[in-house]
Amino acid sequence: MASEIRVPTLGESVTEATIAQWYKKPGEAVSMDEPLCELETDKVTIEVPAQSAGVLEEILFDEGATVEVGALLGSIDANGAPVAVIPAEVAAPEPVASEPVASEPVASKQVSAGSVDTDALAPSVRRLVTEHGLSPADIPATGKDGRLTKGDVLAAVSGQTAPAKTAKSGGPASTPVVSDQSAREERVKMTRLRQTIARRLKESQDTAAQLTTFNEVDMSALMSLRSEYKDLFEKKYGVRLGFMSFFVRACVTALHEIPAVNAEINGDEIIYKNYVNMGIAVGTEKGLVVPVLRDVQDMGLAEIEQTIGAFGKK
Repeated sequence: MASEIRVPTLGESVTEATIAQWYKKPGEAVSMDEPLCELETDKVTIEVPAQSAGVLEEILFDEGATVEVGALLGSIDANGAPVAVIPAEVAAPEPVASEPVASEPVASKQVSAGSVDTDALAPSVRRLVTEHGLSPADIPATGKDGRLTKGDVLAAVSGQTAPAKTAKSGGPASTPVVSDQSAREERVKMTRLRQTIARRLKESQDTAAQLTTFNEVDMSALMSLRSEYKDLFEKKYGVRLGFMSFFVRACVTALHEIPAVNAEINGDEIIYKNYVNMGIAVGTEKGLVVPVLRDVQDMGLAEIEQTIGAFGKK
């Protein structure tokens, strides 16, 4: 006898949901009230439990599909037997001793001592590592229990691009303009709930009064450092050492630690940027203009001050 798996009532005014993930695969045994899948709406995320014990017979909608309330998601066979999973080493015939056999699947799964198995990484982190050809073992991990985070990978990606630039002594180094910034961006599709949160926050920003808070910072150490080295700095680089370069570098560090701040929303996607373009306000006779320092994550204090100075002259 088969038991149906249907989309439950999702709340007032909610008529559809998105299948976030399936916890079980067809042929696997399930217990009574065991979670089978996770549904996301623009208000809540819920799990759909099994109404009976048995074997998951079929799945009618894949992950990412949009389903309406009451829709049939699949079925459970109460009298079915779980499908046995045959290990690969048992199913495969033994190679003849006289003929060397190369096993690609096994070779691709081998990892050297000190390396990190990419299967243990989060999907977004694994995708970033693969796209940029990085080795997880070479990236410092700052996550919980020594796990590699997206911020760690983005910081490593930014570090890779640094040697590509060469600064000329005596003047501001030219900053190459990347024609296709999308090659250095990661697009992540938002869940329905996150889309609603983003929409509501934007509506609040457009309609509600905004409040600005100010925090005081002790700058005495930085002021002492600047006083000590400003003459030597100006003599060596031909530009005065201001506070703006320190502020810019602090912002770059913060954006590396929290990549979501250096991201934008486009439609139903979040675009994470693996670079930092920062606007710097410059006063003119007609008012403030805001030229952009491109790839500022690759600049040192001297180059930042030189580029800002060049903007001021222009």
